[in-house]
Amino acid sequence: MIDSLLCESSPKNWEIITVRKSARSQSVCSTPSVCMSEDEEETLPALNHTSYILQEHHIESLAAHLPPRVQGCVWDLVYSTVQHGTSLRTLYRKTAQIERPVLLLIKDLHNQVFGAFSSHTFRVSDSCYGTGETFLFTFGPEFKTFCWSGENSYFVRGFLDSLQMGGGGGPFGLWLDADLCRGSTFSCNTFRNQPLSPHQDFTIQAVEVWTFQ
Repeated sequence: MIDSLLCESSPKNWEIITVRKSARSQSVCSTPSVCMSEDEEETLPALNHTSYILQEHHIESLAAHLPPRVQGCVWDLVYSTVQHGTSLRTLYRKTAQIERPVLLLIKDLHNQVFGAFSSHTFRVSDSCYGTGETFLFTFGPEFKTFCWSGENSYFVRGFLDSLQMGGGGGPFGLWLDADLCRGSTFSCNTFRNQPLSPHQDFTIQAVEVWTFQ
């Protein structure tokens, strides 16, 4: 067949199209109503409980910044101050059997929402733990994430009287007290973050911890 085409007395005009060009041509839509963007095609992750803190825009922003290994997973609520009371010991007890990453959400009395993704669940520890997947985030006034700076590995450390995230040469990136009523947030070397709340010493309205199934 190839020989017969090449030997025609009046050869047709042939266009060579690369694989990349072909794929690009197939993705072009004739009208906007026919085509959906990649963002529109994506669906929000499923949550197995109602959240007191999370709204749709919170979920959408956080889902896009989670590590690949938990993307697409169902979000499972394992601790909530609204359901389980305000106690760091209770938080530790509720997460004791989890061997997966966790998402810590905080809402302060000024309705600021912020928190952290931790590569490991929260527990009482003799030293800092976690990996470079861990990051801090805030929604006030716009969504920002603060990833590992590489300067130190002070990701998470749990005490009976406090939970600490980030540190080195000064205050913590995020600190919560034993009753989960008060906390603080400052710039730290671990994440090179801005304070997560305009009120660096804040009063807590609600705390939630989610994991991924």
